[in-house]
Amino acid sequence: MESSAVIIRPAKTTDVRAIRSLVDAYTNDGSLLSKATVTIFEDIQEFLVAELDGNVVGCGALHVMWEDLAEVRTLAVKPDNARQGIGSQLLEELLNKARAVGVKRVFCLTFMKNFFGRHGFEEIDDTPVGHEVYEQMLQSYDEGVAEFLGLERVKPNTLGNFRMLNQNI
Repeated sequence: MESSAVIIRPAKTTDVRAIRSLVDAYTNDGSLLSKATVTIFEDIQEFLVAELDGNVVGCGALHVMWEDLAEVRTLAVKPDNARQGIGSQLLEELLNKARAVGVKRVFCLTFMKNFFGRHGFEEIDDTPVGHEVYEQMLQSYDEGVAEFLGLERVKPNTLGNFRMLNQNI
């Protein structure tokens, strides 16, 4: 029997339950931060999903943060489907999406340093934006932006994560 191909497509509101399940599979061990279901609905246009045999087996989101900067968020693959290249396919499509909207650099906050490293991400220590942009970004209510800026109020949630950046989009 021939194996099915993974289909990467934009997420729909009907995928939120599956995305919620994927996120929940990785929040207990701290690999992903939990997200409120309402937040997933609000951000659904940022998400791509990986579908295999009609089932959502992976997800990932691209959140634009500034003119030339975006963040990969909530990249997850169903544990039963891990290590099959699905995460790499999702990440490549998210990077394509970044290129399509004019983003030149993509950030992530992750425990999966080797995985992102294979896709051109390098660990960073600082916030790779100038002072003026930093000041503008401080006005965002988005927790991911606060994580990117390294604000003290989010540090307990992000201890041990690697701050990584791909500047070759």
